Amino acid sequence: MEQFLATETLGPSSLSAISDHLIFLYGPATGQAAFDQIKQLIDHYRSIIPRQPNRNVLTQRDAMLITYGDQLRASNESPLHTLTDFCKQHLSGLLNGIHLLPFFPYSSDDGFSVIDYRQVDPQLGTWNDIDRLGQYFRLMFDAVINHLSAESEWFKKFLQDDPKYREYFIVVEGDPDLSQVVRPRALPMLTKVTTQLGEKKVWTTFSADQIDLNYRHPDVLIDIIGALLFYVAHGALFIRLDAIAYLWKEIGTTCIHLPQTHRVVQVFRSILDEVAPQVSLITETNVPHQDNLSYFGDGKNEAQLVYNFALPPLVLHTFQTGDARVLSHWALELSLPSNQTTFFNFLASHDGIGLNPARGILKDNEIDGVVAQALRQGGLVSYKQNADGSQSPYELNINYFDALSDPQSGEALETQIHRFIAAQAIMLSIVGVPGIYFHSLFGSRGWPEGVRITGRNRSSNRQKVERDQIERELADRSSLRYQVFDRYAQLLRARSNSPAFDPHGAQRVIECGHAIFAVVRNERVLCLHNVSNERQTIPIDPNWRGTVNLIDGRSIESNSTIDLAPYQVLWLKQND
Repeated sequence: MEQFLATETLGPSSLSAISDHLIFLYGPATGQAAFDQIKQLIDHYRSIIPRQPNRNVLTQRDAMLITYGDQLRASNESPLHTLTDFCKQHLSGLLNGIHLLPFFPYSSDDGFSVIDYRQVDPQLGTWNDIDRLGQYFRLMFDAVINHLSAESEWFKKFLQDDPKYREYFIVVEGDPDLSQVVRPRALPMLTKVTTQLGEKKVWTTFSADQIDLNYRHPDVLIDIIGALLFYVAHGALFIRLDAIAYLWKEIGTTCIHLPQTHRVVQVFRSILDEVAPQVSLITETNVPHQDNLSYFGDGKNEAQLVYNFALPPLVLHTFQTGDARVLSHWALELSLPSNQTTFFNFLASHDGIGLNPARGILKDNEIDGVVAQALRQGGLVSYKQNADGSQSPYELNINYFDALSDPQSGEALETQIHRFIAAQAIMLSIVGVPGIYFHSLFGSRGWPEGVRITGRNRSSNRQKVERDQIERELADRSSLRYQVFDRYAQLLRARSNSPAFDPHGAQRVIECGHAIFAVVRNERVLCLHNVSNERQTIPIDPNWRGTVNLIDGRSIESNSTIDLAPYQVLWLKQND
């Protein structure tokens, strides 16, 4: 991979670029009118957002916790207050950022059916709590802007035929052919609702409670831009564009990755470059890898970060088979279009393990094998609707620790921890910024009871925990939580202390046998990961003899070979 050096050059974020995008979307007259309103928003927020002339330069110290606002609970205080105190105590010096999952009032989907974009859910806390968290950590806010809750004021006013909101949602008349539409659900795509003018069918990509917004109406885009700038004013340094691939709808097309969707992302980027170049966009698109990469745009005009969705299923397949060759071949071809872009690497999140990103990289029978093993280990599968009416596996709903280690196998816990940490080490070693889900960092197992309570497969990895309970477990050196967190902290310290892990820097995947994933970062650190349950002996280049393991500081002496125990990780730095 070519190494890019950080610069302070901004992308094509001039006002004329914003105007061009709007004319492309809406035509000359409507586009110009929209630009005039957006220019007023820009001027307003310029006056209240402190301008930082430099773009958001990322370093090896950047790593982000992914968490719900009420992930931890304690009596007599708001969950956001509890989360802030816990993270200050345990994560300072390890992680410098927090992706705070939607913290707005909501009606379903654990926060992703937003009722009001500009309010904090009072059950979580207040904007003051968000501001306080932002004093200690760099914050990522969710922009859940593909859809809005059926209980939102916007949709209620649509139902009342309020003239302002009459076109805010997508009404489908008649019975058009929608067979080409790509979507990640096996639920009805259209939902009948009763309005003041009678029954209408509205577009609902994800659920009947999540009504898709109509971006063909420029007022929708203008209101959403206002919400994004409002987030920046409240300290967001990263804005995550949730499910952005489905934003723009055109009947007769797939309604995914449309040119208009990319133009909307470019509008967001241009505005942020004008008002707040310190803010980065990150696109969440659980789609095949090449489609995902398209949201980098030309490297300067769309997202600075994209979710590396292929990584979780590929790493899972690697450890299930004890064979790193597919993962190594894929990583060998990773590339970035500019020094302003990088990957957001993760293995687990509040959602499941997406399978679509691995299609075309793994063979169908290999994906079937990943699904079968997850099912054997207590996991569940969510399906998507195909154009021909059939369904196919879309997502594995299983805690990542359980996906790697059968909870019922009787295998030694130490072995399970070694395997889990080796998987996390691969994620931390490759080019990009790591995102670490709370339950992975703190050694949680799955929560099948949650699925029985909610009836939703994704609940298996969304358990909320009492702070007192997790503090007791972290104080117990024999507990799973302590052992996972302690090992993870070692990796994070090693990564943070070495410029070799520059998120924009070079990486070179090398061949060390089928059971080893090996990557050289910036020609400074050789990262070796044994993905098998067998000891591996590999030849070592003379340049890497007499090195130091960054993870624990021990010297590694070798002549011509080096031994790795089952699931052992070595990050080797040459002695100075």
